Amino acid sequence: MKPVPALEKIPPGVITLADHEAHARSVLDDNAWAYFSGGAADEITLRANNSAWSALNLQPRVLRTMAGGHTRVTLLGRTLAHPVLLAPVAFQRMAHPDGEMASAYAAAAQGAGLVLSTQSSTPLESVAHAVLGEAQRGPLWFQLYMQHDRGFTRELVQRAEQAGYEALVLTVDASSSGVRDRERRAGFTLPPHVSAVNLDGLRPPAPSTLQPGQSALFDGLLATAPTWSDVEWLQAQTRLPVLLKGILHEDDARQAAALKLAGIVVSNHGGRTLDTTPATAMMLPRIADATKGELPLLVDGGIRRGTDILKAMALGASAVLVGRPCLYGLANAGALGVAHVLRLLRDELEIAMALSGCATLDQASRTLLFRAD
Repeated sequence: MKPVPALEKIPPGVITLADHEAHARSVLDDNAWAYFSGGAADEITLRANNSAWSALNLQPRVLRTMAGGHTRVTLLGRTLAHPVLLAPVAFQRMAHPDGEMASAYAAAAQGAGLVLSTQSSTPLESVAHAVLGEAQRGPLWFQLYMQHDRGFTRELVQRAEQAGYEALVLTVDASSSGVRDRERRAGFTLPPHVSAVNLDGLRPPAPSTLQPGQSALFDGLLATAPTWSDVEWLQAQTRLPVLLKGILHEDDARQAAALKLAGIVVSNHGGRTLDTTPATAMMLPRIADATKGELPLLVDGGIRRGTDILKAMALGASAVLVGRPCLYGLANAGALGVAHVLRLLRDELEIAMALSGCATLDQASRTLLFRAD
């Protein structure tokens, strides 16, 4: 792994993920803060994602054998040091000059998986080249938005394959942007030095000729939005395993399983698309029941403590994705800030396991969770 360009320091007093968020507010300008921290509409789902994990209680067991305990899990045929991956977050150079490169270095150093966004502000090849040689790194996956130009999408997938990415994560819950009031109030615009570089060369769609009574959204933008047939098309275009990100309904989960997809990410896009959707902690057990172990389940949204990770595993997750906290760590101290966030989560997970009587994560089941009737 190449050396990190500049080593920064964790700001004084920053000892939790909440501290990272609070300090990042003083580092990021209003434009970037609105983009990274905001949610859709009244941000009900954004808040619910956090509170739903807190509402679950752990019911620990005591006097159990803990020697030899560990956080290792198996995912898509690989053994991971722990079940934490960095969620895809766009335009990270808006938070720190090193952007996605710093996140990649931190993920590799901490043995965490990395899911690079299609809208990365750093070329996908540069990120892969930086970390693929690191023996202790976690999985390297590429998050994909299906573009209106399927030929361009195919070329993007081929680039990811050639660069060494090990899976594709197709986001399916953002065919339209959400109603992001916080961004509109801030007058959000991308800074001149930040762009979705992996989409360079993509021509805009031809203007739609709408007839009276037609909708610019439904008959324009959504005319080329992906459907289940496009998921099958994508599977036929690549040798890489394909996961779907953005599943909240049991029937969609069953259809994903029927298509033999490699996995599902239970996600509401961090509360950034459709407001008032249920928290992911509420939907994870329903999706687990619907799929009956036919494919791995991952979950994101509101993970802020090691106890949240343990609860997710107890509810049927194979791993979790963490987005905003890593972005806040990036803003605060570059690669070291992201690594600090990941280390905090792993340490807290080990402590939660030890105090709950779970030496390994396969011992975490719903019996670990207490629900008052």
